[in-house]
Amino acid sequence: MAKPGFRLALFATLLALIVVLLGAYTRLTHAGLGCPDWPGCYGFISVPKSEAQLAHAELHFPDAPVEAHKGWNEMIHRYFAGTLGMLISVLAGRAWINRRHPGQPLKLPLFLLAVVFGQAAFGMWTVTLKLWPQVVTGHLLGGFATLSLLFLLTLRLSGVLPALTVPRRLQHWATAGLLLVILQIALGGWVSSNYAAVACIDFPTCHGQWLPPADFANGFHLTQHIGPNYLGGQLDSDARTAIHLTHRIGALLVTLVLLGLAWQLKAVGMTRLAGLVLIALAAQITLGISNVLFHLPLPVAVAHNAGGAALLLTMVLVNYHARTSLIRVKQPARWRFSPRKQTAGPITIKGEMPWRF
Repeated sequence: MAKPGFRLALFATLLALIVVLLGAYTRLTHAGLGCPDWPGCYGFISVPKSEAQLAHAELHFPDAPVEAHKGWNEMIHRYFAGTLGMLISVLAGRAWINRRHPGQPLKLPLFLLAVVFGQAAFGMWTVTLKLWPQVVTGHLLGGFATLSLLFLLTLRLSGVLPALTVPRRLQHWATAGLLLVILQIALGGWVSSNYAAVACIDFPTCHGQWLPPADFANGFHLTQHIGPNYLGGQLDSDARTAIHLTHRIGALLVTLVLLGLAWQLKAVGMTRLAGLVLIALAAQITLGISNVLFHLPLPVAVAHNAGGAALLLTMVLVNYHARTSLIRVKQPARWRFSPRKQTAGPITIKGEMPWRF
């Protein structure tokens, strides 16, 4: 049975996904500095429109002429992000009020609230530090973290638990898959913030070579100067090539591990989860290759971000099931179950057989 706050958490998860995609759209349309100040836009709560507002913007921001379409891309992202922040505040407040209820998560909603405050700071620094790649990547990771934590909260409030016993090795595979997907998303953020997505315009080679000239030292130089405007990127071609190649290598490693994870899931009877992993992985690979071959078309690039989010949520779901199932531990003469609180009533997961404790 679902716990109080489940529907609100589910709605917040969907809203977080929209915020992540709006952030990607803002970044890909080069609208990250569409409003040169924060949290307003040229000192207003929306994009300047009237003659007086435009004159004010020109006077106070002479180096940042108003581009309405970019300004609206940025402000719509901020409006949705602000709404999400308020929803998470409500979730945290409800969790505190219901903290004495059995099974009510408390630490997770409070941690989510802290993440939101951190995201607000990163959103401000993204503008004030003029798209400094470290901050842009951190802001992207914070958005994905918010989304995945909200999804985890939704799962915990759903009241649904797996009805299977799984070997401990499945947990290890699931953890490895989750960590590698997070690392790959971070690499994707670094590709995007340094404008390295089209550093290689062919596939599977790069510039017609398997090992083209690449400057890894500058590509992953994490102490770039604060001050320059990083819109469009500041790195040379070889440094961007190094970033792009690393992202490709990461994709190959993720593919191998997730294929192994899908095999392990199928072996323990979680066939639908295995299929979900394979579908999310195949879609993301297809979108990534399409970005290269078609030179980063906007719809495909945004969809690639959505695919990354889907893959991350799939890994959260897999880890949730792997860590809430009973763990089968091999003993010298017998099999046993690790200790676990008893739960009354049938426990089911969609697509699996009911099992009663």
